[in-house]
Formats: sequence, structure tokens, C-alpha cells
Amino acid sequence: MASMNRRQFLKVTGTSLAGSSMAVLGMSPGTAMAEVRQYKLARMTETRNTCPYCSVACGLLMYGLGDGAKNAKSSIVHIEGDPDHPVSRGTLCPKGAGLVDFIHSPTRVMNPQVRRPGSNEWEDISWDDALDRIARLMKDDRDANFIAQDEDGNTVNRWVSTGFLAASAASNETGYLTHKIVRALGMVAFDNQARV
Repeated sequence: MASMNRRQFLKVTGTSLAGSSMAVLGMSPGTAMAEVRQYKLARMTETRNTCPYCSVACGLLMYGLGDGAKNAKSSIVHIEGDPDHPVSRGTLCPKGAGLVDFIHSPTRVMNPQVRRPGSNEWEDISWDDALDRIARLMKDDRDANFIAQDEDGNTVNRWVSTGFLAASAASNETGYLTHKIVRALGMVAFDNQARV
């Protein structure tokens, strides 16, 4: 039989006493581990998205309650990083981690708005009206300020009175198409949000 010193004896008896006391109080490991907790996001709809803040374009998993029924209003209740996203691999900065507060902010603008000439008030307009207004203003400005030739008679096809700022969270393909469209219009001032 192996000899046991005083310190080893106290460790063994102390552990046995603590374990038996917890079992008497109903905290046995078998009972505690037998309960299966329900996953906290089990009833929610998962949606993948991209963080809107900076050019890193971290992946998001947004969880919403609401089953899409006619009278049920869905609401996003939880946002976390997407571990399958190739850019961020599930990590978010403090701004990205606080997106649920951004979504539920009472001052969040939910519709396109316009401030008419001479007015000091912003008014809501529909997305169709906003896109039509942007297209009309761009067309009018391009028609008025397009430079087909320089003073030496060289064809330059420039439009220098309007610029374009592209979204940095877009894919490479979207960025490529945006660049081609902007340059085809003749715009010289073109930049990407990733540099801002």
C-alpha cells in the first residue's frame, strides 16, 4: 500500500466531502447534465448580411422573430458575426456588434427623403420617386456639363460636374460593373468608400 502524506490525505477527503455534500443538496452531475436546454435562437429566422459601416465588409448573422404571418410583425432581435464569412470569420468590431441598437434606433431614417428647394423640412418619398429623381438630376447635369472635346479638338468625353462614391462592402464583381458604368457615363470623379 502506498503511503499518503498529510497534504494528499486532506485533498482526497476534502474532495470527497465536497462531492458528497453537493450530491446531498441535489447538485449531482448526473441530474444537472440530464436537462437539455433549448437553443436560444431555435425559433428565429437567420439571415446573412454584410456590416454597413466600413470597408472591411464583415459578415453578419441576423436573427429575427416573426414567422411571416399576415398580422405578425417581424423584428431583428440578435446580431452576431458569421463564422463562415471569409473576411471576418465571425468577428465584429464594437460598431458591428452594436448593430441591433442601430436597427432599433428611434432616429433611424427608414425611407428616402428630399428637401425641396426653398424648404427647411425633409419629406419622405418612395424609392421609385427617389431613383427617378436621381436619374433625372444626373441626366440634366450631364447634358448641361458634358465635355465631348477639349480646346484642341481631341475627343475626351468628360463629365466633371458630378462624382460617384461606390460602396466598399460590395463584391469585386459589383465594383467592376460600377466602375464600367461610371466611366461609360464620362465621370472623372470616382472613388470608393474604402478609401474614405
